[in-house]
Amino acid sequence: MQDAFVANLGKIYTFYTGGFLGFVIVLAILEQLGVPGYILGYLFVLLTIAVYAGIGYISRTAQVSEYYVAGRRVPAFYNGMATAADWMSAASFIGMAGSLYAQGYDGLAFILGWTGGYVLVAVLVAPYLRKFGAYTVPDFLAARYGGNFARLVGVVILVSCSFIYLMGQLTGTGLVMARLIGIPFEYGVFVGLLGILVCSMLGGMRAVTWTQVAQYIVLIIAYLIPVVILSTQKTGVPVPQLTYGSILAEITNLERTAEYIAPYVGAAKGHATPFWFRDPLNYFGLILCLMVGTASLPHVIMRYFTTPSVRDARKSVGWSLLFIFILYFTAPAYAVFAKYEVFTNVLGKDISTLQAVAALPSWVFTYGKIGLVKICGANAASPEAVFAACQGVKDAAGNLTPVTTLTFNRFSIAPDTVVLATPEIAGLPYVIAGLVAAGGLAAALSTADGLLLAIANALSHDIYYKMIDARASTARRLIVARLLLILVALVAAYTAITLPQGILIFVSWAFSVAASGLFPALVLGVFWKRCTSAGAIFGMIAGYATCLYYMFGTEYYGVPKWFAGTWLTQQGLNNIASGMVGIPVAFFVTIVVSLLTKAPSKEMQDFIDQIRVPKGGELMSEAKPVGGH
Repeated sequence: MQDAFVANLGKIYTFYTGGFLGFVIVLAILEQLGVPGYILGYLFVLLTIAVYAGIGYISRTAQVSEYYVAGRRVPAFYNGMATAADWMSAASFIGMAGSLYAQGYDGLAFILGWTGGYVLVAVLVAPYLRKFGAYTVPDFLAARYGGNFARLVGVVILVSCSFIYLMGQLTGTGLVMARLIGIPFEYGVFVGLLGILVCSMLGGMRAVTWTQVAQYIVLIIAYLIPVVILSTQKTGVPVPQLTYGSILAEITNLERTAEYIAPYVGAAKGHATPFWFRDPLNYFGLILCLMVGTASLPHVIMRYFTTPSVRDARKSVGWSLLFIFILYFTAPAYAVFAKYEVFTNVLGKDISTLQAVAALPSWVFTYGKIGLVKICGANAASPEAVFAACQGVKDAAGNLTPVTTLTFNRFSIAPDTVVLATPEIAGLPYVIAGLVAAGGLAAALSTADGLLLAIANALSHDIYYKMIDARASTARRLIVARLLLILVALVAAYTAITLPQGILIFVSWAFSVAASGLFPALVLGVFWKRCTSAGAIFGMIAGYATCLYYMFGTEYYGVPKWFAGTWLTQQGLNNIASGMVGIPVAFFVTIVVSLLTKAPSKEMQDFIDQIRVPKGGELMSEAKPVGGH
């Protein structure tokens, strides 16, 4: 049955794509017939989650190999699509264009870091770990470094970075649910978990793989349609990636117009100017952390364990890059068109009277009610709230004066909201807004699926089976994995609600943790035969601990930012680039301790040589561990 399914993937997903587009058209007709927007929102949520859950049910499995690595029968093309969905989380879909909207040029650090990171995945990690033949990243660490202590350290780091990343996806899920069906953010987080858990629990990696292919189709259609429409409306050319330059020039002119920006300090420089938001150390440091973190994230690396061969793993990376490129190449255009709509439809408007405030676009108050749009420092929950807030604002001299014109510095929209709000900002039909929200939900759920599976698999496979009960039956192993999925999901949801942060902050922290804790051990384990078990373990612990100390110390405990006031940076190193302190520490400790300890056995060194040979199949299986460990 599964072989028939794989053989007909083209037909299945072509039918699925046509069905999804048909569903959107039906909703558009319903909107024209007067069906309220909130009902359309419910239909978007119910259908998309039902489809994902249905795929999970159809793909359910009781086989360990299918649960952990999808039987290693996923063609490179579809694995690339699934990897792209796994990768393009709420941060990519929701947060990235918002970052470009708010930070301009400096927001490009996220695009450069994440796309550049996939080069490292292709060159340094994916093919070698696939040839190694492990189920999980801790499997590789245990086999390469000779024991369960390395596995345990790897599991701790894997769970930490994946858990932080998962919190960002749940934050995105809550935002989408709050907008799409009008429920509070906190409830939206838990509603989104239902679709995640049904898919992950029943079918493991197999179900997640086929669901992520479907989710990629949804998210890329949802991302492209609004900006293609806007490009056509504004320029007459339906290729936003090539037309947004002319719109950016208009924005630059508006940024220099007093009625839009006064007294917007720094506006003369413009957002297209480098280092307006970040200094060079933080800009390039963030790029480095995101690149190295990309090549270290367990849920991304795990995707390449599912391909039929080492060659397919290499091809899969190429397909992943193509599918990711389509969205990343569009993100700057999305940010530009969104900002242009805000500048032309909102900024510069008269707010001197209550009637004038009430004439602002309705979406301002829609998002203001859930705290995502602020005017004069207060939530734009209603015209009355805005008018009251703008009656006593301090001017440059400290005097309280009414605000009569809505300027850039008096208006703020949460960056994580920009993509979701753009269709409404531009006055597009509600069905387009619902489509974008469904795409954001697909992006958040697809990555959350992979993260939850990575965490649960590490705990159930690497801790329970490998270290606690090696005789556990298949049924017991799968029960443990599924129970851990539920537990981790609930804890992550609670934490995301009680410790709120922007999506990009959570994601950047996760990348720094993964880069500091795992990258040196992975790369040196493949490319440096002299790397020893002690060196890798001490390096992982040192990099991980240094990164966490700086990250949480500067965020929550008042630890001063490093390098502040030096020639490197005046503001100090931001904690979203904590990997800048963790990565060098990990490499240094790993290399020094390895040189001070006994070299690995000749058998292990010969094995590492084999990993680097392009040809051949996988070298390790559960039945035959590496080097006799």
